[in-house]
Amino acid sequence: MDELKGEGCKQLIPDEDKIPLKDIERNIIKKYRKSLWSPFIKAIYDYKLIEDGDKVAVAISGGKDSLLLAKLFQELKNHGKFNFELEFLAMDPGYHTDIRELLIENCTYLDIPLTIFESKIFEIADKNSREYPCYLCARMRRGALYKESKKLGCNKLALGHHFNDVIETTMLNVLYSGNFKTMLPKLKSQNYEDMELIRPMYYIREDDIEKFTESSGILPLNCACMVAAKKIGNKRYEIKDLISNLKKTFVDVDKSIFKATENVDMERILGYRKDDTKYSFLDFYDE
Repeated sequence: MDELKGEGCKQLIPDEDKIPLKDIERNIIKKYRKSLWSPFIKAIYDYKLIEDGDKVAVAISGGKDSLLLAKLFQELKNHGKFNFELEFLAMDPGYHTDIRELLIENCTYLDIPLTIFESKIFEIADKNSREYPCYLCARMRRGALYKESKKLGCNKLALGHHFNDVIETTMLNVLYSGNFKTMLPKLKSQNYEDMELIRPMYYIREDDIEKFTESSGILPLNCACMVAAKKIGNKRYEIKDLISNLKKTFVDVDKSIFKATENVDMERILGYRKDDTKYSFLDFYDE
C-alpha cells in the first residue's frame, strides 16, 4: 500500500471549475447543513455508528458518495465530540491509468490523504462472472477493503451508501428476490473478527450529494468498471426510475418505503426468517 497525494499526475479538473478547499468545507457545515451535515450527524447518533476509541477506514472509490463521506468524516474529526482516528482507503481494482489519476487528483484537491492498494478484481470478475460481474465485484471489493482496513488497525469500515441506496435495495428485494430485507446502517463482519461496517450517509439523499458535488467543482468517478462498461439494463436503474415515477403520483413514497423497513408488524406477516430458520405465522397462531 502507498499513500498518494497526486504528485506527478496530469491535471484533469480544470482550474476554473475548482473551488477553494476552505469554501467546500465551510459549505458542508453552513450551506448544506440541513441536507448533508445534519442527517450525517443524526445517523451517527441514531444508530450509534461512532464511539470514542474507534479507528475508521473510510472507503474511497472516487465517486461522489465516497468523496463526500470523506469530507464529512474530516469535519466530524475537527468539530465533533468523538475521539477517533481516520484512514482513507482506496482500492485500484484495475482502473485505466486516467481513472486512477482522476481518483488521486480528486483526493489531492479535497485534501484527503489517500492510502491506495492494488487488486485484480476487474480481471477476476471478467473471467469468472462475465455475464453479470457486478455482484461478484462488489463482494470481492468488500472483502479486500475489510482485509486492508484490518491491516491498518481499524475496527470499522465506512461506506458511502445513502438514503436512495436503502430504498432501492428494499424494492429490489421485494420485486426481484421475493423477500423483504434492506440495507442496514451497520453490521458486524462475519469473516473479520471485531470489524464492523457502517453507513453514516444513511439519511442523505442522492440529489443533495449531486448538488454538493457540482457546486464544489468535483469531477467524480462513476463505476469506472472495465468489464461492465458496455452493459445496460441494470435492475437498480430500473428501480430508480420506478420510484421516481411513483413520486409523481404518491407524495413522499420514498419516505414511506424507508419507514416500512422499521415498521414491520410481526403479527401481520405470513412468515419470517431468523438464524437460517424459517417461521410461519401458523407457528404462533394458537398462542
